[in-house]
Amino acid sequence: MKKGLTDRGKALSLGLFSSYERHISIRILLEHTLGPYPLRSIVHFYKFTGLHCASVFGLVELVGALIKMDGIDINDKDEIGATPLLWAAKSGHGALVKFLLGSEGVDPGRADMWDRTPISWAAGSGHGTVVELLLEREDANYNKLDMWDRTPISWAAENGHKAVVKLLMESGDMSPDRSDKWGRTSISRAAENGHEAVVELLLGREGVNPDRPDMWGRTPISWAAESGHGAVVKLLLGSEDVNPDIPDMWGRTPISRAAECGRGVVVGLLRRREGVNPDRQDMWNRTPISWAAENGHEELVGLLLGREGIDPDIPDNWGRTPTSRAAERGHETVVQLLLGREDVNPDRPDMWDRTPISWAAENGHKAIVKLLLGCRDVYLNTPDKWGRTPISRAAENGYESVAELLLGREDVNPDIPDMWGRTPISWGAENGHEAVVELLLGRKDVNPDTLDRWQRAISRAAENGHEAVVKQLLGRGGSGLHIIDFRTLA
Repeated sequence: MKKGLTDRGKALSLGLFSSYERHISIRILLEHTLGPYPLRSIVHFYKFTGLHCASVFGLVELVGALIKMDGIDINDKDEIGATPLLWAAKSGHGALVKFLLGSEGVDPGRADMWDRTPISWAAGSGHGTVVELLLEREDANYNKLDMWDRTPISWAAENGHKAVVKLLMESGDMSPDRSDKWGRTSISRAAENGHEAVVELLLGREGVNPDRPDMWGRTPISWAAESGHGAVVKLLLGSEDVNPDIPDMWGRTPISRAAECGRGVVVGLLRRREGVNPDRQDMWNRTPISWAAENGHEELVGLLLGREGIDPDIPDNWGRTPTSRAAERGHETVVQLLLGREDVNPDRPDMWDRTPISWAAENGHKAIVKLLLGCRDVYLNTPDKWGRTPISRAAENGYESVAELLLGREDVNPDIPDMWGRTPISWGAENGHEAVVELLLGRKDVNPDTLDRWQRAISRAAENGHEAVVKQLLGRGGSGLHIIDFRTLA
């Protein structure tokens, strides 16, 4: 406080803070400070006293008055195990921390319910002055591991507090390369969050391994690549100890992670790097270009296609190629880029015998269907594992424009029955897609009375309450309710 309290002001303040544990504002204050998650199981707050509250706000005079009162313990813990000193350190109140450290009986190394000490919270919050004050005390317990086996330097690195990291490294016994419960080091945390200055500082420290894998086999460059931190990736690539192509436990490499997330700068850095295999397959046999194509990262697909020797048509565990995945998701530009390659098969079937045009038609991607129809080797009537054709898939989902495009081809057969004997008009009728049914009824080679294993199209439409479709089918010569199917007999 800049001005001292008057005697009356101090008396009023002491009256409030001496019984603060019953105040309604406690939960609001703590949720604002910690967030609601850590407090979810706490119903009542009887231990968070006025001394704790005054420490949160850094009120030195009030804290001084409160610790002189009978029954007040300067190391008293609240519901989360935090002492007044811990709250002052976490909040960055240097003057109050200095005052408390000079008070008789204070314990600067006492930890909270997460085993985090005052210096751990101060370091994570970037309060350098407070960290300095605590480092002067031998009993500050600055190397203590918390419940996640994390050190103060780990928290400081994660949050990008370079000055604090430097301060802690210069303190003596602090190990900047200690791994936590998940096997992650300080440099791994800093790399994930893009803290270039901290990474650079740690790289210059003897004993720091910049390529140590965590429990998932992920290295610092893997985390930086996925998050798109190009400057950090560049720094790590400059270290002789970093292998930029190490696969993690899922077989994913840094370039694979970057490609999936659309990190163009990082992919650009890695694809030029000797020793990086842009075709390396992960545990699902997926390549970086497969991930990029599925997520529509056209710039990255272009970058990867520019790498000499890349194979853009490698099928994954399900037999699906990058073209197939891009076609399903509707990424037109990506499909166009892939189709521009002579080594891409635009009609390659997957494990279900489904081709890219089958996936595009099912999802109503007209532009992609049109692109694929322009390819010489794409066949419209090839049935999949269930005997279904692209027009059958489009009809089921009511994609009129796709159906119209497919029906415009002379080589299309719009009446091929699938493994259940169902034709495209059966699927369209069942789902009430009037426009698609109308298009199919306009074809002479479509028989709306075809009986599948159980029913006819008109029966399926009637069963689902699609009156308009029933009228359409009744209006077609030869179709009528007088025809008995097995469902009618049942």
